[in-house]
Amino acid sequence: MKTLLSTALKHIDGKLYILNQAHLPWQEEWIECHSPEQMADSISRLQVRGAPLIGISAALSLAKYVEQGANEKEIYRAAELLKSARPTAINLAYCIQKQIKAYEEQKDLQRIIKVAEDLFEEDQKLCKDIANHGFDLLESGDSVLTHCNTGGLVTTGIGTALGIIIHAHNHGKKLHVYVDETRPLLQGARLTTWELKKAGVPYTLICDNMAASLMRDKKIQKVIVGADRIAINGDFANKIGTYSVAVLAKHHNIPFYVAAPYTTVDPNCLQGSDIIIEQRNAEEVKGFVSDYQNLLWSCEDALVYNPAFDVTPKEFVTAFIIDKGILKPDDLRYQFL
Repeated sequence: MKTLLSTALKHIDGKLYILNQAHLPWQEEWIECHSPEQMADSISRLQVRGAPLIGISAALSLAKYVEQGANEKEIYRAAELLKSARPTAINLAYCIQKQIKAYEEQKDLQRIIKVAEDLFEEDQKLCKDIANHGFDLLESGDSVLTHCNTGGLVTTGIGTALGIIIHAHNHGKKLHVYVDETRPLLQGARLTTWELKKAGVPYTLICDNMAASLMRDKKIQKVIVGADRIAINGDFANKIGTYSVAVLAKHHNIPFYVAAPYTTVDPNCLQGSDIIIEQRNAEEVKGFVSDYQNLLWSCEDALVYNPAFDVTPKEFVTAFIIDKGILKPDDLRYQFL
């Protein structure tokens, strides 16, 4: 497999590495991934995360397994294991299925490696296209609200929603970003601030429940979020709390944009109610839990509801910013069916 380099995933000198996002921003630790089992575990534990990146990371892991001499039976088993690591984001299944289809067409395991390389490089281009399409939607002086993390940590390129913001900043637009902390695992506080700081983009970190008052005071002009799965009718799943932000934006007449590559659109998913929502460990809500530190602030026996995602209905979406262009929710079926 060739050398492949990105913010949070790389293949270099014959070794596959992920940036351990469970340790950010306190420590920048690269973990060498030796097997599909290890990669599936890293995906489940959010050491590698974000819809596009978990798909590509899994694909590279499967390609590495081919290089290590795995046979057809072992490849099929590993493919199913990787696909099951997280159920909501469609990109994971998309990438693995694309590799398996390429293999079955020619019965050549080297095709699995080639597809993985192509997916990595394609995602970089998709991010550029999304950033270019979203550029004109932002104006100098805008304050933009984000939710969760959508930059280079979740793609092999500049990112999706955050990629648009960084691209606009790099081309001279004066922007300010309000960063939702994103409970319960603080992806905004830990990861988005880390990316914005590195990019030199001005930002203010807020608690998730502060967005409404900022919107009321007209301090937010745009909202841009990412997506983990987009149904063909325009409903979409994203990090828990996105639905709340969408409702607030609608009430305050603030444009609400969703940025994602075509790989996040699921043409077999007719509506949001068909999306499987991942339920995660109760400990994540009882306190802050990571590989780096644990802090408990609730009663140990507290009952917990902890969905990783929620579904936002299409009527709250101003437009989707896809690599193909700016699409209204009802336009998706014409592009993807």
